[in-house]
Amino acid sequence: MAGPSALWEALQALLPHTKEELKLELGEKVEGSVVMLLQEAAELFHGGQRRKCLQTCEVLLDYSWEKLNTGPWQHVDKDWRRVYAFGCLLKAVCLCEPPGDAASVAAALKACDMGLLMGAAILGDLLLKVAAVLQKHLLSGKRPAPGPSQELPGTKKARNDHMPIPDVMTERTVPRLHCPSLQYFKKHFLVPGRPVILEGVANHWPCMKKWSLEYIQEVAGCRTVPVEVGSRYTDEEWSQTLMTVNEFISKYIRNEPKDIGYLAQHQLFDQSPGAPIWQAVLSVGVRQGYVRLALFGKNQSLRGNHSHWLKPLPDQTCRGSSGPSLSAMDSAPALAVEPQLHAVWSESRVGVGDRKT
Repeated sequence: MAGPSALWEALQALLPHTKEELKLELGEKVEGSVVMLLQEAAELFHGGQRRKCLQTCEVLLDYSWEKLNTGPWQHVDKDWRRVYAFGCLLKAVCLCEPPGDAASVAAALKACDMGLLMGAAILGDLLLKVAAVLQKHLLSGKRPAPGPSQELPGTKKARNDHMPIPDVMTERTVPRLHCPSLQYFKKHFLVPGRPVILEGVANHWPCMKKWSLEYIQEVAGCRTVPVEVGSRYTDEEWSQTLMTVNEFISKYIRNEPKDIGYLAQHQLFDQSPGAPIWQAVLSVGVRQGYVRLALFGKNQSLRGNHSHWLKPLPDQTCRGSSGPSLSAMDSAPALAVEPQLHAVWSESRVGVGDRKT
């Protein structure tokens, strides 16, 4: 691991060189007192008073956090998310001032992740760049050798705890095709709207050879992510929490906890774009406008029937087994939304594998 001085120099090279450049243009919804605190934090940082700057950042974060958690998320003004991201940025850098130890750097990376998860882009995506430097610093040590109970990276073993597959008549099963031509796929499935499972089309992706729990922990284990806790997000006991990928794998993947933990539809690829694990995840036809979402859980993770506004093309790269439940487009009226879940407009009252409805 590089020394704290080298890390500090790398971070300083990313930041604006003057306090005038280290500022946000905010709208009228952000109070003047908050704008003054932002200016004070920038002055303290460039004045070398990092401890006082850290204290000011905590005040900014506490106040903006309340704004982020007041009312529905879609109604939160973007400027408050930018204020929160600004506080996370300065907090992260202040924590790394020499002589910063590994614990301080880990806390700084968590602050960056909180800003990326709850904040908005500021200063040319500076938080992403700082997080990348911090992650590289934390991961610059030697890769730990796998223990006796671990699988070697690159191996893929199927788990034995398969979930029961609903009994479906053979003539109604979804067909499987191995690497069909684009013309055949368009004519027989895309245009008529028929479901199909495509096999072998992603075998050349590097993730098919590299991905394992150990490898994911190596390249993303220190990143903080949102985890859903509970069997379905429409259940009363369902909740969300934040933890590192290492903590998630240890608690919900390797062990047998009372609750089900699931990393669902999170933009982990964008949160940590420089990690080698994500290279060429979408090696065919990646263009601007694609949204890449990571879904990660054990076989017991189960979501109800629901529609998705992204119209996703799912690809399964996993240990064990999983699979989607598909419904024909013309059956949408029968998949009625739960009446008491008006806020969850995409969730159906028809459960997966429920043959009575």
